[in-house]
Amino acid sequence: MRRKASLILLAFAVFFAALSPLLRWYAFPRLAKIPANQYQDMVLEAKDATLLDYGTMQAKKVPKVTIVQTLKGNVEASDRIEKTAGRDVVVWDSLSYVQGPDGKMVSKLPERYIFDAHSQDPVHATGESVDGDPVTREGIEFKWPFHTEKRDYEYFDAQTRTSAPIHYKGTQTFRGVKVYYFEQTIPWTKVKFPKVMPVQGITAESVAKTGTTRWYTTVRKFWVEPVTGAPVYGEEIHKEELRGGTLLGDRDKVTAFAGHVKMREDYIKHTVALVKSNRTLILLLTSYLPWGFLILGAALLSLSLYLEARSRRPGDPAPTEAAEPEPVNA
Repeated sequence: MRRKASLILLAFAVFFAALSPLLRWYAFPRLAKIPANQYQDMVLEAKDATLLDYGTMQAKKVPKVTIVQTLKGNVEASDRIEKTAGRDVVVWDSLSYVQGPDGKMVSKLPERYIFDAHSQDPVHATGESVDGDPVTREGIEFKWPFHTEKRDYEYFDAQTRTSAPIHYKGTQTFRGVKVYYFEQTIPWTKVKFPKVMPVQGITAESVAKTGTTRWYTTVRKFWVEPVTGAPVYGEEIHKEELRGGTLLGDRDKVTAFAGHVKMREDYIKHTVALVKSNRTLILLLTSYLPWGFLILGAALLSLSLYLEARSRRPGDPAPTEAAEPEPVNA
């Protein structure tokens, strides 16, 4: 009976020991992915910012500029691209909407971002665009890969339509979460005017005819939770200028926007809570269950060997019966 139990335990030990690496190295890369129908929004603010008044063409201080960013998964587009790409694809239709303290639009920048659902590598397909212009992205945008590494990544900048390194600057703790801090500096670069301008009747084409150009620089900062690859917090020190042309009169340049953009507090709390929850799910597949199964397999193996040893131990000697005395012949 002991030997039969030992063999059963040995079978379970082998099963759990084999399941441990399969879960980590086979199941996780296939199960962990960004859902195609994901939707999220975020509100950022630049307090005490500088903003251009297009009516007077003068820069002025304003109490606050608000940036609303939305990411919406386009399931229909991702299904269509997956048929030819041969892999799981996510299509995000994003919008960065900037509004002044009066609630009126300052600018808006729509994007279509197409990427691999597992690795977050860009997927080049028809429709990949920024403000309606076709682009070919290199590197990441919005999100880092699962199990982010302590290294530099190529990060796509939507304003310049180019990619540049975003540098790993160290490990920190943010709101109780271990994070990797990344920073990217985009130097002053000439960029396109948005296709939708804040003043009715003014278009990007009409401004371009005046000879006035738009220039942009930013310092981009992200605090990324490495297990999920999701930023828990972000900031930008953002500056835009209009330079030259008859639109500015005798001035060489004027500030269009300047401000230190930060996530709003309620969205920080929501993001941190969401990332913590997703982190637990990923660790379940990559750490908790694999290590748990491995330890369980070792324990079952030890118990199996113990029972096997007990079954092979010699039994106790059989008790001897006392012989009855024989009668003595006189």
